[in-house]
Amino acid sequence: MTRPVTVGMNNTVGSVAAAYWGAREASLRDAPLRLVSAWEWQPYSRASLDSNEMAEQWSRRVPVETAAELRGRYPGLDITAERLTGPPPRMLCRAAAESQLLAIGVGGLGGRTGFLGGSVASATVSVAERPVVLVGRRSAERGEGEERYDDASGDEHPGPVIGDPVGAGPVVVGVDLGRPSEEALGFAFEAASLRSARLEVIHRRHRPPARDEEMLQSTLAPWFARYPDVAVREHSAIGKPARELADAGSGAALVVLGLGTRHHLKGVARLGHMNHTVLHRCSAPVAVVPRR
Repeated sequence: MTRPVTVGMNNTVGSVAAAYWGAREASLRDAPLRLVSAWEWQPYSRASLDSNEMAEQWSRRVPVETAAELRGRYPGLDITAERLTGPPPRMLCRAAAESQLLAIGVGGLGGRTGFLGGSVASATVSVAERPVVLVGRRSAERGEGEERYDDASGDEHPGPVIGDPVGAGPVVVGVDLGRPSEEALGFAFEAASLRSARLEVIHRRHRPPARDEEMLQSTLAPWFARYPDVAVREHSAIGKPARELADAGSGAALVVLGLGTRHHLKGVARLGHMNHTVLHRCSAPVAVVPRR
């Protein structure tokens, strides 16, 4: 059975954009689309009765309504919607474990808030065992103009503007030549192949150029053989690779980052300075791919 593309829906303005991104991704992968919302009743000391009830109503209503709209746009796509009860990071990680990837919508983009402005997104990225794609509201555009929806607070927000949610630009991947992530490279090559897009490989220059080039070609050789249809452009970043990755991602369909295996004492993976910087600066969807 084909694993689904799962979208974790929440009450951010990027949530519905993530659902549209996930629908196109599922269509590209010929996979089912699973929309999930994770809801947990908050103690009265942390949330009022009204806010609890609004959040609960949102978690029931919006995924179902979004699934109905997506079925109209993608009539051949198998789409399900369900609500999970429990701590959102834990529920989303469980859903991710059963999926090809998990997409999460986030409300903030850019230097001030970034993708990790929400604790749920940050916690999920840190512990999920499958790729997590963070999709901001500006990552997608809807052709016929804006629509509006209500979030859990009862406020009305502009809906995502969606035309081609996957984007027409290249796929960008960051590579550490000292310890390259095969998982991130595999995800990036597959994403570029599915989109018939160019793959841009960015790595930090810290050896003589000839040595860097030799190591890069050795790292990429198996993937060239597996994905001969993918055109690759290589670029060595001088100075701050995180900034170059974020800048390259401004016109990209997807930016792919690897997540290392170093952990905090509580078992939460360290994102690392470069990943953290890219996640806070990049305006394209960003896939964080853990090592197995």
